[in-house]
Amino acid sequence: MAKEFSHLDDSLRRFIEAQAMFFVATAPNGDGRVNLSPKGYQDTFAVIDDHTVAYLDLFGSGAETIAHLRDNGRITVMFCSFTRNSRILRLFGTGRVVRPDSPEFDSLRTFFGLGHPGIRAVIVIDIERIADACGYSVPYYELVGERPVLDAHHAKQPDEKFANRIAGDNGHSIDGLPALDPDHPLPSAVIR
Repeated sequence: MAKEFSHLDDSLRRFIEAQAMFFVATAPNGDGRVNLSPKGYQDTFAVIDDHTVAYLDLFGSGAETIAHLRDNGRITVMFCSFTRNSRILRLFGTGRVVRPDSPEFDSLRTFFGLGHPGIRAVIVIDIERIADACGYSVPYYELVGERPVLDAHHAKQPDEKFANRIAGDNGHSIDGLPALDPDHPLPSAVIR
């Protein structure tokens, strides 16, 4: 049923590319809440090489993943097929946050659709373990389309709203861990 893989081969890359969403899980050291976030928009995830993936991180109501990565770097990404071919794929690794004002962001930009108005960062993950599972109990779902709500919401927000998020609920996790630095770039500063 389950199988471990040495690297992201062509078959795994095709599976990842075919998924409309993925899930990201992180946890702080010691006490604190485990975070599990669904992610959408197919142009926000990229396989960089056989052992590295990345995703475009968009502003949200919190910054748990960023805080946990700053704390310990541990992260798991899960893809789950909802089609007739059942499969779950987990990528276990160490992640890091790449700010939009860093030179590394410029080298990563070509992997993503940069039309999203709420770009916060890129999360880069060095994969340590790749494993799949059957997914036999996962129900069938059909994709109707991508939900445009987050992009539409971000497009209406002025810089001051994003600045308030950086200083407020994106500045720390719900457990009080540091997340975004006060000088974090606004989405309007991202070169498209």
